[in-house]
This record gives sequence, structure tokens and C-alpha cells, in this order.
Amino acid sequence: MTEPESSCEVLVIGGGPAGSTIAALLAQRGRDVLMLEKSRHPRFHIGESLLPMNMPLFEQLGVGEEMKRIGIVKRGAEFVSPSHGTAVMIDFNDAWDNTHATAYQVRRDEFDEVLFRNAAAKGARVVEECKVTGIEFLADAGARVTTVDKAGQSQRIQARFVVDASGRDTFLSRHFGMKHRNKKHNSAAIFGHFAGARRLEGEVEGNISIFWFEHGWFWFIPLADGNTSIGATCWPYYMKTRQTDTRQFLLDTIALCPELVERLKDATLVSKVTATGNFSYLSERSSGTNYILLGDAFAFIDPVFSSGVFLAMNSAFAGADAVEACLNQPRQAARVLKQFDKVMTHGPKVFSWFIYRITTPAMRDLLMYQGAESKIKKALISVLIGDVFSKKGYAFWLLMFKVMYYWLSLSDPKGSLMAWRRRRRSIRAVDEMDVVV
Repeated sequence: MTEPESSCEVLVIGGGPAGSTIAALLAQRGRDVLMLEKSRHPRFHIGESLLPMNMPLFEQLGVGEEMKRIGIVKRGAEFVSPSHGTAVMIDFNDAWDNTHATAYQVRRDEFDEVLFRNAAAKGARVVEECKVTGIEFLADAGARVTTVDKAGQSQRIQARFVVDASGRDTFLSRHFGMKHRNKKHNSAAIFGHFAGARRLEGEVEGNISIFWFEHGWFWFIPLADGNTSIGATCWPYYMKTRQTDTRQFLLDTIALCPELVERLKDATLVSKVTATGNFSYLSERSSGTNYILLGDAFAFIDPVFSSGVFLAMNSAFAGADAVEACLNQPRQAARVLKQFDKVMTHGPKVFSWFIYRITTPAMRDLLMYQGAESKIKKALISVLIGDVFSKKGYAFWLLMFKVMYYWLSLSDPKGSLMAWRRRRRSIRAVDEMDVVV
């Protein structure tokens, strides 16, 4: 049975980082915001490593102290390669603009709940365990959304504007049939939490570590509760070789990386192991009449540079301005949404150039370079901290980094050809793999 309609100005689908951020911002501006989350916080989620450019966003939301309470400080990133002798540590303080030189590693269940409760505290109406099941866009009148709660009760909600922050559910993208596998990249991941992993020592204890291995790369993310998030991002063809349960497959995959095995020799797996497939996708557009898509609801590439949460939250800040402008000046909506789309496509575009090449010999050599500091390296670190929207002062040096990459690729034709063939194999059409919990 469907209850009578309720209404709101802005309906936000999803209570993750993107949804909670835009709900808080719009509610602060006096908008009637209703945010629907299909689960109940706290709930498990992957993506625990944040970027320094998240920090000013936390301050603007008023959650800086809460993030400090739940996080462990991340000052940089360690890269470990089986074809290079010594690990390399990149210090975020060496970025072109080091105003924000640290970030946090967080448990996403805690992190997401802080942002969700903050949205409520700012005045947004929030409902958990409520799933959006259908939507109908009305001519010049917003949209009518159908929902179902945990008791199975349906409801219709009419909204002037809809924000899709549904993450990998990609609600609107699926609704419009505009979600596509990324034709330039494809990866899968398997991950879990370990107790007793050997971390780096001293002030770099909270740094993320990246370990390359034959089939992709591992992340090693220390958490404030003493556990460590360990995950492998692999080529899909490798994931399709799995013949054991996910727990054993993760342990067998770790065994392929001796450097990581050493760090985990006294560690114990203390969580369920989760596997995801078809990691990379892209939507045809990020907005339309009376709606926008934020964060992973629009696109996801790969977690190698920890860009997901930052891009989600940044899209929410841009989205809040866009929604305000569309509601206040409907005749300007097309121009406003065109500008919003530029923001949505720019960040993934910058990160993706590096992500697509992360396993190539030339990229490894550049990331593992241990020579003197240079403007080129400072430009690279600026990308790693998330400073991708201004690029003040370092755009030329980032271009020089790319020139060096292509020069190194040409100087190793055999290795580059093998990497190209592997990449082509990885992005060919594959059956979408189910998420295993």
C-alpha cells in the first residue's frame, strides 16, 4: 500500500560522503533537504584513505575535530616495488602548495556516520533504512520518487530537485541507461582488515603503503583502532581465476608479494573478506533537468590515489552551488549545470592519466625515483594530495612529468609493449562480477 505523498525541495539519494556533505551545505543555506539512506549507520564501507585536500572541506563542514578524533594522521605515501631495491617515501609536505600537508586514515563506518549526523545537525531531514525504488521526472515540476522502508511500507515523495549520491548503486545512471564500463580501465579488488600488521615507525606510522605485484597492486592502510586495511586491486582476468573462497583467495594473493608477507607475518585476518568486480565505470552525463549526480554515482576509476572520497565531497560542494542556482534562477540552469559538469569531469580526468599507467614500468620508475627534489616531483606530489582543480604554478611541470613518462616508455619498448598488451587484456569486455560479502 502506498501512503499519500510528502514533499521536499531537495531529495538526496544516499547518505555517504557526497550525500551527507551536500545535505549539510544546502540545509545550512535554509533549503528543505530530505536525505534517504538505504542502510543504517554505522555500516561497513571501503575507501579509508583520505587526501590532504579533504581537510579544508572538513573545516567548512564543521567536522574537523571529529575527524581528528577518529583518524590516524597520514603524512605521505610509501611505494614498494619488487623491481626496485629500496622503498620510496613521498612526503605530502613537498607539494607545490603545502598549506594542507596531512590527511587521515579512517574507518569508513565511523567517518560516514560523522558526516551523516552532521547533516542532520545542520537541519537536513535524514531517514535511514529507506530505499529509493523508482523515479518519475515531471515536466517543470521536479520529480516524484517512490521509496520503501525496512517494514516494506511504500511512500511517494515529490521533490523540486534530486541529488543522486547513491554511490556504486548509480541509481539515476542506471535509470537513464547511461552507465558504461570504463573503456580505458578495468580493475577488481579484494580486501579485509588485519590485526598485528607491522607498520612504519614514528610520525609516518599512518602513511599508506602501495605494493606492486604481478597482477596489480596492494594497499596497506593503518587505522586508529590498531587494525590495518589490506586490499589487492587486480586485473579482472586474475580475479576470475579464483577457485577458493574469498578469504583464502586474499591470503593466496598476499603470498604473491614477499614484501607484504613480511609486514603481515604476525598479523591475523579479523574481518570478512570482500571482493568487488568491474570497478571502473562512467556515466554519460552528470546532470539534467532538476537532477545532478555526485561522486561514485557519476563515475569511479580506481582507488590507487585515494581520490574517491575527496572527489565525492568536492562534487558535493560544487553541487550545492549548482542546486542553489538552479532553484533560485531556473532560466540559468543549463549554464550552471554545464559548469558543474566541468568540475565533475576534470578531477577524474587528471587522476585517470596516472591511474591508467600505474602498473607500467615507466610509471614505476618515476614513482620510485630517489634523486634530488625537483619541480617535477613537487608537481606529482601536488596531484597526490588532491590539488587538481587549481594547479597553480605547477601545470607546466606536470606536463614535463608526462613528457618524461613517454620518454621512458620509448626507451623500454619491450616492457612498454608488454604493459600495453596486459592493459588491453584487462579492459576487454568481461562479464560483470558480483560483489561478494
